[in-house]
Amino acid sequence: MHRFKDLEIWKRSRLYSSDIYEITSKFPDNEKFGLTNQLRRASVSIPSNITEGSSRKSNKDFAQFLQITLGSAYEIETQLLIAYDLKLISENELNQPSKELSEIIKMTSRFKSTLK
Repeated sequence: MHRFKDLEIWKRSRLYSSDIYEITSKFPDNEKFGLTNQLRRASVSIPSNITEGSSRKSNKDFAQFLQITLGSAYEIETQLLIAYDLKLISENELNQPSKELSEIIKMTSRFKSTLK
């Protein structure tokens, strides 16, 4: 078992989730059950799946949860692009979170590869 609170990917993804909440707080009310909800759920899913996976007894199981984590990260990437297309966020609001998300994806992929 891994101590999730010691994992840098967990720390960064938890902070990233807060960033997504801040960005989506500016979305119009009619997006409350659309992109706002989707982005928030996907962002919370990242540290949550890292936590759940870390509690598993085998590295294979943990790796499976990290794969789910990566899926959530790619969902966010797509949803941010859609938010940009709909002019809900600026180019800066798209690029800054995307850079951090790319780092989280890379870190997660590298860590997952060590579990095999």
